[in-house]
Amino acid sequence: MNDQTPNRPRLGEIGLMNFAPYLMNRIMGRYNAGFRDEMGEMGLTTPKARALAVLSVVEGPLIRELSVYTVIEQSTLSRALDQLQTEGLIRRETDPSDSRAVRVFITEAGRAVFDELWPHMADAQARMFRGIPDEERQAFTATLQKMLVNIRKHEI
Repeated sequence: MNDQTPNRPRLGEIGLMNFAPYLMNRIMGRYNAGFRDEMGEMGLTTPKARALAVLSVVEGPLIRELSVYTVIEQSTLSRALDQLQTEGLIRRETDPSDSRAVRVFITEAGRAVFDELWPHMADAQARMFRGIPDEERQAFTATLQKMLVNIRKHEI
């Protein structure tokens, strides 16, 4: 190492189980896999479920904002939104202040589908935190929020 290179341990030295990005990927992989069957039975894919989840709490985001919230590339999200709109679960409206921009809204039918999905999502989260005291869960969530601020590229 030269004077410009920080002295940091290698991955093999700290191990995968001490590398937070690895753990986060494993956790989210299991979380998503844990209720993929339930989503499929409801005719949902992960992108469609994420879109409905965000739209259930964020009123009329622009498509680019929805892409950030859902952590889905805009091209993949657009295909999911096409399907959701065909199924009557969302509607798109031109933004009143910018005719080139489109806002997305959940419909009552979409809200009903999400309301059916929510217990599966909540149960999956509860399984992740089983045996973890509420105080630790709250501290962990607060840490994740700080980490997101540290690495985010968007204001949302």
